[in-house]
Amino acid sequence: MKNSIFIFFITLSISLFSQNIPEGFVEIREVIPDVILDLRYLTNHNFLGVPVDGYKAEKCYITKPAADSLLKVQTELRRFNLSLKIYDAYRPQQAVDHFVRWANDLSDTLTKKEFYPTIDKSRLFVDGYIAEKSGHSRGSTVDLTIVPIPLPYQPDFEIDNQCECFKSAEQRFKDNSVDMGTGFDCFDSLSHTENNELTSQQRVNRLLLKSIMDKYGFKNLAEEWWHFTLRNEPFPKTYFDFEIK
Repeated sequence: MKNSIFIFFITLSISLFSQNIPEGFVEIREVIPDVILDLRYLTNHNFLGVPVDGYKAEKCYITKPAADSLLKVQTELRRFNLSLKIYDAYRPQQAVDHFVRWANDLSDTLTKKEFYPTIDKSRLFVDGYIAEKSGHSRGSTVDLTIVPIPLPYQPDFEIDNQCECFKSAEQRFKDNSVDMGTGFDCFDSLSHTENNELTSQQRVNRLLLKSIMDKYGFKNLAEEWWHFTLRNEPFPKTYFDFEIK
């Protein structure tokens, strides 16, 4: 019996050590158990078309202050049978490096039809869609949307059946998000939060997301309606590279 207990604690210690999660980070479901996760970089449903380096498990890490603020957002949304859905939060630097390698390989256009249909891949650095550093690696930036509860059905992504991300909700990938006007990670000007070509309902949906995130301390990136950073982030100059596992 004593040996079994000893082995258990040794195994637990090795497991925790191997994860190497810095102090100040949490797995988001430790704080918001009912948050919806759709972790695109763990899968092939992203602009690379393959799982991204550094994403090894269906876990979503974020700094504790950012998680606590997101809990306040989630608590308010629950009153209206809505929920946050997170696409990405902490992003290892090795994942960003993978993005850069992909962007430099101009022959790889596997997902062009869905994610950057109107942009030549050689423009991704120049136009600011890809960079060598990301706020996500500091741990307090999150990509998210709003979904209704009960959660609507969302089909599996089929890489051979892509549709332009700026098309109508009926035509593009049927994400179970409320209609934000584009899909996630859509490299197009329609993704700009205040694009004036949106429908009135799409404007309302984006305004709801931006307003409630702003209320609880997050700043939106004007070029991406889904992208928010905690204003008082705890690690403003540190770029982490621990694997998500």
